[in-house]
Amino acid sequence: SIDCEPAGQFSGKLVVSMRPLNAKDAIRSIQISSRFPAVHGAPVHLGDPTEIGINNIMKPEYGDAPRAFKNNEMPVFWACGVTPQNIALSSKIDFMITHSPGHMFVTDLNSNNKK
Repeated sequence: SIDCEPAGQFSGKLVVSMRPLNAKDAIRSIQISSRFPAVHGAPVHLGDPTEIGINNIMKPEYGDAPRAFKNNEMPVFWACGVTPQNIALSSKIDFMITHSPGHMFVTDLNSNNKK
């Protein structure tokens, strides 16, 4: 239920990825991922999934169901690269090239190209 900042004709809800982590690992993951705001960055939420509009964490709208939570684990949520698909659907655009959940965007650019 987290709204993205609208941009022109594009608007919609944020899609999140989740990892179950214990408190120690959650803190460390926040410390590490916060250093990279240009990619996924810090988590957008941790704890109760209903606070961000997720009614059944074991039945996600995108991707596979998570593994069972172990003792003392909590859900930690990051912004997900599937958000553009959700925005495209919400914005009712005619055409879009993007990636699908679990598969990154395919391009003809070589990642080793240092130009």
